[in-house]
Amino acid sequence: MNKYDYLIVGSGLFGATFAYLAHQRGQRCLVIEKRPHVGGNVYTEMTEGIHVHRYGAHIFHTSNRQVWDFVNSLMPFNRYTNSPVACYEGKLYNLPFNMNTFHQMWGVLTPDEARQVIDQQRGKVVAQLAAAGVNQPRNLEEQALMLVEHDIYERLIKGYTEKQWGRSCTKLPPFIIKRLPLRFVYDNNYFDDLYQGIPVGGYTALINRLLAGVEVKTRTDFFADRHYWEQQADKTVYTGPIDQFFEYSLGRLEYRSLSFEHQVLDTPNYQGNAVMNFTSSDVPYTRIIEHKHFEMFGQQVYNCPKTIITREYPTEWKEGREPFYTINDDRNNQLAAQYREWGQTMSNVIFGGRLAEYKYYDMAPIVEKVLQLSKQLKN
Repeated sequence: MNKYDYLIVGSGLFGATFAYLAHQRGQRCLVIEKRPHVGGNVYTEMTEGIHVHRYGAHIFHTSNRQVWDFVNSLMPFNRYTNSPVACYEGKLYNLPFNMNTFHQMWGVLTPDEARQVIDQQRGKVVAQLAAAGVNQPRNLEEQALMLVEHDIYERLIKGYTEKQWGRSCTKLPPFIIKRLPLRFVYDNNYFDDLYQGIPVGGYTALINRLLAGVEVKTRTDFFADRHYWEQQADKTVYTGPIDQFFEYSLGRLEYRSLSFEHQVLDTPNYQGNAVMNFTSSDVPYTRIIEHKHFEMFGQQVYNCPKTIITREYPTEWKEGREPFYTINDDRNNQLAAQYREWGQTMSNVIFGGRLAEYKYYDMAPIVEKVLQLSKQLKN
């Protein structure tokens, strides 16, 4: 008999939530994590009285009441509402694209005026492409221009997207931007979900709550002694890159990575917002995160004398870097599907999360998926 029911490889949100629910069922779990801390990319740490999102901004949002009630039963969440701002050549625009954005861009005051400008510009693009014999967008640029129009694309989409993916928009597939919602109301709330916020105390506190009572080993690489670790449990829950699990036997999947530049500043308020995107191509980073605005509001901002900002730089992924984003083009999707099909033949392994499934996930769908999986696995 093995010592554990489950070996869980990775202590991110999928692994930690699975461990919590299995532990609640009385099952024995061992979580191993190659980093020196738990939490994966949602890890936060306290610096200067501020919870810093070390691997980029994470905002929890969902319309699923069960998911919201579950995470709030572990930790209370605050009232943070994601309302990012875009900076293009020294001018600021509200996101998502709404009446505030349209007023800042064209000076329009009513939804009808905004629609007229957008329809006129979009109509010209569609007509030009049709004249060239193009009825379906061939790349991301054509897709974006058909969905919005020239001004929004050039100022708020093109430079940011090309930095994010390290490729020209004319070389990117159109499905990356399936839709670009235009809101004809004065509303800067980025998400449509009913519930959103940040856990009070930071995401690491949430992860620690999920892992309470579970045996955890950090600085432990599954692949350094794979055979040993697999012998420790009846089943393995794997949350790392799926191609690595199969020793890249079918080929390597591609990813995009990020590098972060953290800075402590002797000012209580640097940019006045948690997230500011920099959309022009001449600025090397995609955004600046000012962490205190995720959890401090009103006078609280000034009661904390310092602030911490993080500049995010998208980079090509290579061995040794953290893989942050999957590249879901035809080649990678087909290869990932082969790996997933292979994984389904393994009755003693559960693959879960963004890297193990090679799919983009927000946090709430991860929690929802584990909750559903847990119901299937109940004794």
